[in-house]
Amino acid sequence: MTAADTRRGRWSLLARLTVLPGLARLLLLTQLAFNVGFYLVVPFLATHLSDDLAMAGWAIGIVLGVRTFSQQGMFAIGGALADRFGVRTAVLAGCSVRIAGFLVLAAAGDFATVLVGTVLIGLAAALFSPAVESSLAVQGAELEERGVISRTELFGLFAVCGEVGAVTGPLLGAVLLSVDFGLTCSVAAAVFAVILAAHARWLPRGPHAERRPLLAGWADIARNRTFLVFAAGYSAYLLSYNQLYLALPVELDRVGADWALGWMFALAAVVVVVGQLPLAAWARNRFGAHRALPLGFGLLSLAFAVVAGFSPWTLPSGLSLLPAVLFVVLLTFGQMLAVPVAQDLVPRLAGGRNLGSYYGFLSSAGGLAVLVGSGVAGELLDLAASPGPSAPVPWSVLALLPAVGGLTLLVLARRYSNESRSH
Repeated sequence: MTAADTRRGRWSLLARLTVLPGLARLLLLTQLAFNVGFYLVVPFLATHLSDDLAMAGWAIGIVLGVRTFSQQGMFAIGGALADRFGVRTAVLAGCSVRIAGFLVLAAAGDFATVLVGTVLIGLAAALFSPAVESSLAVQGAELEERGVISRTELFGLFAVCGEVGAVTGPLLGAVLLSVDFGLTCSVAAAVFAVILAAHARWLPRGPHAERRPLLAGWADIARNRTFLVFAAGYSAYLLSYNQLYLALPVELDRVGADWALGWMFALAAVVVVVGQLPLAAWARNRFGAHRALPLGFGLLSLAFAVVAGFSPWTLPSGLSLLPAVLFVVLLTFGQMLAVPVAQDLVPRLAGGRNLGSYYGFLSSAGGLAVLVGSGVAGELLDLAASPGPSAPVPWSVLALLPAVGGLTLLVLARRYSNESRSH
C-alpha cells in the first residue's frame, strides 16, 4: 500500500494496522491489551475506597496520587532500565509486577495494604511503558522515512489502540464491580497473565536495546534545558487528565449519578477511537504540530472552566449529566491534540538518544505534579460536593494549571520553531 493509500485509509484503524510491520503492530496491540486490564480496576478505585472502605477524601487523594507517582514518577528509572536491558526484559518484568499488584489490591482491606497494591500497579507501568514508547518512536522514524506513516500518526494510532482497550475495560469492570471489587482485581490479574505469556512468546529479544550505561540518559537530560522546560509545562497535562479519576466521581456524586462513571470512561474512549486520527490530521493541516500542542492544553483548561460555571447550581434532572459530559469530551479532545504531538517531539528534543530515559523523565515530571497536586485537589474538591458559592473554587484552580502549562509550551514551541528554521 502506498503513502497515498494510507492517507485515504486514515479513518480505518484496521486499514492503518495492515500497512505496518509486525513489531509496530505488536506494540500497538500491546497498548490495547494493557488498557483492558488497567481500566478494569483503576477507574473504580476511588468509589471502592469511599464506599467499601469508608476512606476520607484526603486519603483517597493520596492513594490515587501515590498510584500515579509510582507509575509516572518512576518512569525515569524504568526508562533508564529499558535503555540498559532492552524492551523485552522491561515489558515482561512490568507485567509480572502488575499481576502481583492486582492480587494484593484484591485482598486489601486497610489503607496500608491498598497503598502497597497501588504502588505495585503503578511501578509495573513504569517498567513497561517507556520501553514500548521508545521502541515505537524508533519504528515511527523508520516508517516515516519510508513514507508509510508519520510518527505523529503512529502515536495517534497508539492512543486509539489504547482507547479501544479502555472501552472494554470500564464496561467489564462495571459489571464485575457489581459482584465484588476483589473479583474485578483478580480478573485484571488474569488478563495480565495472558499478556505476559503472549509477550514471552512473541516479543522480539530487544532489537532496539541500546545497552547504554544506566545513568547516561539522565546526564543527557540534565544538560537539555529546552527539554526540561518542555517537561515542566507538559506535566500539567497528566495532572489534568488524572482528574477523570478524582474530580469526575465528585461531580457525578454531586448530581446523584455515580452509576454513570463507567459510561463516562467509555464515552472518552469512543471519542478517541472515532476522532483521534481525523483530528490529528485536521490540526496538523490547519494549525501545525507546534500550535496543536498549546491548543490542546487550552481545551484541557476549558473542560474545568465549564464545570466551574455549572457547579453553583442544581440543573434539571434531564440536564444533570451535561457538565460531566462536557468535561469528559473537552478533556479528551485536549488529550487527542496534545499527546501525539508531544510524543513525537520527544525524540526530536532528545536528538534521537536515550529515548527510554527521555520518555520516562517526561512521565516522571507529570507523576510528580500529580503527587503534589492530588492531595490538594482532593481537599479542594470537598467544596464541590454540593452546589453552592464555593463549588467553582476547585474547578477554577484546576483550570489554571493547564492554562499555565499551555502558555509555557506555546512560548517554547515558537522558540523551537524559530531555531529549527534558522538551522
